Amino acid sequence: QLRLVESGGGLVQPGGSLRLSCAASGFSLAEYSVGWFRQTPGKEREAISCISRLDDATYYTDSVKGRFTISRGNARSTIELQMNILKPEDAGVYFCVAVGARIISDEAMRTLLPRGAWGPGTQVTVAP
Repeated sequence: QLRLVESGGGLVQPGGSLRLSCAASGFSLAEYSVGWFRQTPGKEREAISCISRLDDATYYTDSVKGRFTISRGNARSTIELQMNILKPEDAGVYFCVAVGARIISDEAMRTLLPRGAWGPGTQVTVAP
């Protein structure tokens, strides 16, 4: 069973940067579509970004375009989410999610990706 572990969360001031990382215990993420969801109190979980298997196509929710970048790490065994120019509304628990299917659209990121394996999450706090 695929077990995911996130790292890199923490407290950052508005305008700052964080880099989240996702790794799979005992597996390489090279053959998976992997993405990030965010959960904040009182709101539905939101798909933030993903990178697809096979072609590494990337997808972003509108609110993070131009500020966040998702990529595969060295040896393609991890997934990185570089978050720049962070805003208070970016705060929340970020979950790494991996699925064996190819993601071909924003809709698939929102609907297909969450059917995969989820990590326990890492907290991101953006505050002065």
